[in-house]
Amino acid sequence: MPYRVDIRNVADDALDRLVELGAIDVEESHPGGIAALIPDGVAPEHVAAALGVDVDDISVSPATGRDAGSVWVLSPHPISIGRLRIVPAHAEAEPGALRLVDAAAFGTGLHPTTALSLEALEEAVRIAPPDSVLDVGTGSGVLALGALMLGVPRALGIDIDEEALRVASENARINALDGRLRLARGGPEAVTGTWPLILANVLPAPLIEMAPALVRRVGHQGQLVLSGIPASIERDVDQAYRHLGMRRMRVTSRAGWVALALQASW
Repeated sequence: MPYRVDIRNVADDALDRLVELGAIDVEESHPGGIAALIPDGVAPEHVAAALGVDVDDISVSPATGRDAGSVWVLSPHPISIGRLRIVPAHAEAEPGALRLVDAAAFGTGLHPTTALSLEALEEAVRIAPPDSVLDVGTGSGVLALGALMLGVPRALGIDIDEEALRVASENARINALDGRLRLARGGPEAVTGTWPLILANVLPAPLIEMAPALVRRVGHQGQLVLSGIPASIERDVDQAYRHLGMRRMRVTSRAGWVALALQASW
């Protein structure tokens, strides 16, 4: 697990030296100082030696992992994914941007699976605009909120994690979307009715396990976007859903991850 270092009064080439050490992220922390995320294989003594400072001049603290510890950054930063602009809640945001609080719930927009999901969502909305979206494993609510920002009238986000639902609720509130997003605790088996578009960015084992329950929630000619899938397991997930009557429409990949866009055959 990486750790954070804060150093005051560093030389002008400090950033280059930290990058050479393998720093995961670097940013100015205060006038004349710098902060960095350092891999755990690099000892603070090595950082001090590379920067030409005493090890006592380096403040070491735990790093904060985001997206369930899969993304390591010093602080959230704005990101554009298709038509969506995602910005930290505390930052100034242009009109139309989606603001997200800094929290442990998965879905900062920085992980490749979230980007793949949002891109697939945008394409799905373009092809056949739905009147509602079901977001399974909603986390921060980023996919459901992204759908609302793209013009879908209403969304339901479900998750088994109460803290994730709290974060999603806060994100909906700060974006003035709480009147169009409904949240509920549970999985697809706890939901009734069918949906024209379902999003599920979760791990492959739950995707395969919940396939029968999830497919029952797909409406006539409905679309299903699955992400969170390592490329090595794509075939297993794909077959689980095609066996239940879903047709493969599109597949996209990034950094070893895959998103599948499927459509109901009924």
